[in-house]
Amino acid sequence: MQGKIIKGIAGFYYVHAGESGVYECKAKGIFRNQKVKPLVGDDVEMTVLDEQDKEGNIEEILPRKNELIRPAVANIDQALVIFAAAKPKPNFNLLDRFLILMQYQQVPAVICFNKQDIVTEQELGTLRDTYISAGYEVRFTSALDQTGIGEIRALLKGKTTAVAGPSGVGKSSLINLLSPEAGMETGDISRKIERGRHTTRHSELFAIDGNSYICDTPGFSSIYLPDMEKEELGGCFPEFREYEDSCRFQGCAHIHEPGCAVKEALSEGRISPVRYENYKLLYEELKNRRRY
Repeated sequence: MQGKIIKGIAGFYYVHAGESGVYECKAKGIFRNQKVKPLVGDDVEMTVLDEQDKEGNIEEILPRKNELIRPAVANIDQALVIFAAAKPKPNFNLLDRFLILMQYQQVPAVICFNKQDIVTEQELGTLRDTYISAGYEVRFTSALDQTGIGEIRALLKGKTTAVAGPSGVGKSSLINLLSPEAGMETGDISRKIERGRHTTRHSELFAIDGNSYICDTPGFSSIYLPDMEKEELGGCFPEFREYEDSCRFQGCAHIHEPGCAVKEALSEGRISPVRYENYKLLYEELKNRRRY
């Protein structure tokens, strides 16, 4: 039987096999010998050992489309990164770090600003302009009055989406609105493994419908940049791409060089100063990281 790993905890893997439900499985020793660890999001072949108790063995991990290191999940089509529009005020450096991580791993990202009900239209406009001009899809929601939930649900249709964001932005509330079964499913698994649900410490997948899944990932308060060279950073800022070929120097770092088309676009208001400042800070971070 085939299924998808929706949760892994304490050596057990919970495999969602469509209408047959969720099976508690152990992974065969062969994976340990091959140094392959099953990940949430993996499509697997399993043998059912006990249909009544829903127990089985994972026999084979099917080829992965991709594999994210942070969050540790496989076969992700896109990331939905949730920040609050206010309370807490968005930390743009943290948001940009996450977006760089996704760009580096070639996973498309959609940005969702929750709590739109507590900010002005002008503030929403600034958030929208900053990231739409950077080439990202931006959505606004309010988990409180359920605004924008239909739009998000349409974005998730037919895809496996990693949902991520810092604590306190309303991520859990949005997930419960998108997948009301999420809480119930978690409750069932928690009872089975005799653990309550507190904050998300593990990545966890929920089926929204037959072929749409959301992956709830642990909340983050800091993000390290991937192990990359400083010269690769510009490639993770999509808004730089149309200008880079016009820079006077090949391999321009867009910081001190004369004749830099990226800095020219910045001075003309075509690149967000918030994004550019973060680029400079992160470039320095990568430069210093290599030094030590």
